[in-house]
Amino acid sequence: MFVGVHPLAGFDKLLHYRVPESLRAHMQVGSLVRVPVVNRLHLGIVGEIGPPRDFPLERLKNVAQLVHPFPALTGDLLGLARWMAAYYACGIDTIIEAMLPAAVRNGAGLKQEKLLALARPLGIDELETLNRRAPQQAKLYAFLAQQFKPQKKSLVLARLGITAATAAALVKRGVIREEIRRIERVAYADDWSTGELVATQPPALNPEQRAATDALAASLHAARFGVTLLHGVTGSGKTEVYLHAVHEALAAGGGVIFLVPEVALTPQTVARLRGRLEAIAPGHRAVVWHSHLSEGERLDGWLALATGETRVVVGARSAVFAPVQNLRLIVVDEEHEPAYKQDETPRYHGRDVAVMRAKLADALCLLGSATPSLESFANAEAGKYALLQLTQRIDDRRLPDIDIVDMRIEVMSSRGLTTLSRRLVNAMQARFERREQTILFINRRGYSSSMLCTECGHVEECEHCSIAMTYHRADERLRCHLCGAERPAPARCPKCGSPKIRWRGLGTQRVEEAVRRVLPRARIERMDTDTMSRKNRFREVLAQFRAGKIDILVGTQMIGKGLDFPNVTLVGLIDADISMHIPDFRANERTFQLLVQVAGRAGRGDRAGEVVVQTFTPQAESIQFSRHADFAGFAASELKMRRDFRYPPYRHLIHHLFRGPNPEKLQFFAEQWARLVERELGNRVELRGPSPSPIEKIKDEYRYQLWYFTAAVTKVVADLARLRAGFPWPEDIVQVMDVDPVSLM
Repeated sequence: MFVGVHPLAGFDKLLHYRVPESLRAHMQVGSLVRVPVVNRLHLGIVGEIGPPRDFPLERLKNVAQLVHPFPALTGDLLGLARWMAAYYACGIDTIIEAMLPAAVRNGAGLKQEKLLALARPLGIDELETLNRRAPQQAKLYAFLAQQFKPQKKSLVLARLGITAATAAALVKRGVIREEIRRIERVAYADDWSTGELVATQPPALNPEQRAATDALAASLHAARFGVTLLHGVTGSGKTEVYLHAVHEALAAGGGVIFLVPEVALTPQTVARLRGRLEAIAPGHRAVVWHSHLSEGERLDGWLALATGETRVVVGARSAVFAPVQNLRLIVVDEEHEPAYKQDETPRYHGRDVAVMRAKLADALCLLGSATPSLESFANAEAGKYALLQLTQRIDDRRLPDIDIVDMRIEVMSSRGLTTLSRRLVNAMQARFERREQTILFINRRGYSSSMLCTECGHVEECEHCSIAMTYHRADERLRCHLCGAERPAPARCPKCGSPKIRWRGLGTQRVEEAVRRVLPRARIERMDTDTMSRKNRFREVLAQFRAGKIDILVGTQMIGKGLDFPNVTLVGLIDADISMHIPDFRANERTFQLLVQVAGRAGRGDRAGEVVVQTFTPQAESIQFSRHADFAGFAASELKMRRDFRYPPYRHLIHHLFRGPNPEKLQFFAEQWARLVERELGNRVELRGPSPSPIEKIKDEYRYQLWYFTAAVTKVVADLARLRAGFPWPEDIVQVMDVDPVSLM
């Protein structure tokens, strides 16, 4: 028996090996093995079974070990890895590494405990002899004889004050037996989970929900590939539609992947799934899958899925690679979110990979959002995706009223820059008096975005990156959010010595401080990556907010979507302009999505909600369309612009980044490369650039970029790879290819 293996050894090549007879019974495509590469053993995945075509069989080495008796990657995952390698311009070994959790690749062990139980009763004579000659053994025998089930060995020995040698002597004689039991580490099965549970009985569906669930049930029963876009306004009950689809898939014997964009949303989704599964599908449970789990939790969750012990997984983008058996349904909640895009190699988009995996598995991919990405919406309009719509909030609740505050007028009336408008302060005070809750959102952490000298204009910048450092007032330090560098905030300008060095711009810390000044008695909590670094800290804060122990929650994008708190009646968006003025053709789309999603956190209970949006550009289209939650109007306007300029979704975009320590050398080679691509591929690719990146330097490396617009990604990626292989790149220039980027920075 011979196998072709993709070794995880830093190169992209299929190597063939001979399979020893002792390993053949369980060897199959997708098996995880250890194989010799040069003089070391490396992990690898069996990609094919059969001999090599052009290599002498007698020279083949043996597979050293079969790690698991079951496949580590399902057949659809192997096909997905091959597609991703061709589409995202990276090695298949890199893809396979991303598909296997680090705990699996590192050989993390199972958590086990030893148990003791009675194996056979002793006769009277034997017992008397044991009491006389080995009283400690008799003591252990007497204790176990009174137990109805095996007891934990460590607790028994500690309670009776005896040694392991005493127990070993009885085991050797066959009087007692020692058992080993695996302890499964289940994520979110802890003290916090009780407060996260929701009603397990499904509520009555309204007509729109019923129509959506019926259509999805028909698609699932057809047992063939399809993509459905569920477009529902915030609070319209999309999650209930998801749960019905999950039930249908499980009832048909299939498996389910449920993706959410942010880790902060996972506990809420897990609680809903687990509570519902307990009621409608006893015996099924949801495995949690994201990067914040412990190594043991990830290993045990992966094993439960790979062995078919459970068939439901919920998690962030990497959960799209979970080894779910007989996959029937993939749900991508908040499918528009940029968080689904991986910013390291392999630079895949979780939503697009979910669609391709569903295609390879003949499964249904269900995309859901109140503000769908224009790529998904264009596919629905073109008939590539089915479209289901929920136009009303459940129980006929009204969408929140949105008040636009023109901060230009606010600044003039207050004679200076203000953090909180009078309209927002009055609204917060009214909610606090009524014991209702408020969420304040600003998509920038820290106290302010920079420090500026008002005398000479000097801005404190990072020494290693070409951006201003962010001022954190809590510890009076400046931090670079790109490379992590930090230093004390200066009391005087380092350039001219003036004490008039001030912070400018807004951040979550500054907003929190401003709220404490106007509402000193309110219970306030800040939620951003600076405060949520400790494991389960975000669950702790959300539990307190759910229980009414926090009046005002200040945070970044992690609180701007998905979360459902009925007592929140006010949402304040502190600076709606942050996402609007970045150099990115998606800036308007991001702003519209942000406004609608943040507004959707208000008024989800019995009381009406209100949203206050602070902006210096109230006339902007994205703000005006979001004011009425008019997605159709916004999409029509924005798609016309995209069509005129032939931006995505009407063509694909590939970003080619060049990094190096010497800016002149970098520019020279980038320009030479661009000329080669123009000459070879100019009839199929539109080039723009090369030019310096918007952030020209990060971590002491300068950055140049080139853009390719094309209608056929896979062919162009292959041609670019061929040209790159023959181009004389210097060793100190690093290249990064990003297909379908979501950020142009």
